[in-house]
Amino acid sequence: MAVSTAVRRIGAGVVVIALVAGAAIAVIVLRHHSAAVTSCQVNAGGTTYTIDVEQAANSATIAAVGKRLGLADHAVTIALATSLQESKLRNLPYGDRDSLGLFQQRPSQGWGTATEILTPSYSAAAFYRALIKVPSWSTLPITVAAQKVQLSGAPSAYAQWESEARTLAIAFTGEAAAGLTCRFPLPRSAVAAPIVMPGLANELGVSSLDGAFPSARGWTIASWLVGHAQQFRVTTVSYRGQEWRASTGRWRSTPVNDGRVRFEQQAATT
Repeated sequence: MAVSTAVRRIGAGVVVIALVAGAAIAVIVLRHHSAAVTSCQVNAGGTTYTIDVEQAANSATIAAVGKRLGLADHAVTIALATSLQESKLRNLPYGDRDSLGLFQQRPSQGWGTATEILTPSYSAAAFYRALIKVPSWSTLPITVAAQKVQLSGAPSAYAQWESEARTLAIAFTGEAAAGLTCRFPLPRSAVAAPIVMPGLANELGVSSLDGAFPSARGWTIASWLVGHAQQFRVTTVSYRGQEWRASTGRWRSTPVNDGRVRFEQQAATT
């Protein structure tokens, strides 16, 4: 009886050790997996910044709206620096007093309704409309131009974001080829992926991808697609002999170089 009990105790101990070890391995694997597949990198002019998928999507929207309005890339840099300071490029549903959204705009100050301000394309357009009313905004330092729109209690705070904002603007306005890469999980779904073109038309003014695009315009579209890829379950984007894949988070060379922007979306499971 004593021997049998001891054997049972040893066996139980082995099982417990195995379970603990298995759980520890699972945690390590999950942590490694999560860290590897949920980030974006912006690379332009030899400078690289790491942002997350939400920040990439909002950066893409801010840049797209600026280009739709026909503004210079400098305006996009000012807008991105402002949003980096105000919200870290996040569409915040809260803020100081009644401040909301990417630029912490206030309904009580005439920026729009709460629903409008929490729509990134609307808040970006509202910022640009205020910016272009600033005399000589295009020649002002970034932090000065931003402050004249925002009227912040920390008027010099925007300066700290100038380098990152310039790098993001270069990538998202198409000045740099393949300037944005993102990698993230795409779980399978029985629901069809959202339609992309209405978003492109609303934010960038692009109603069709059937024809060829000039380089900067094409890379702006491609960056928008990569930035919003998780939202629209986009798996590949290609332009000018380069193809990005969500599964690897990298651009690679392809033989197709006809000036058209192409993308594929994840098919719904049946």
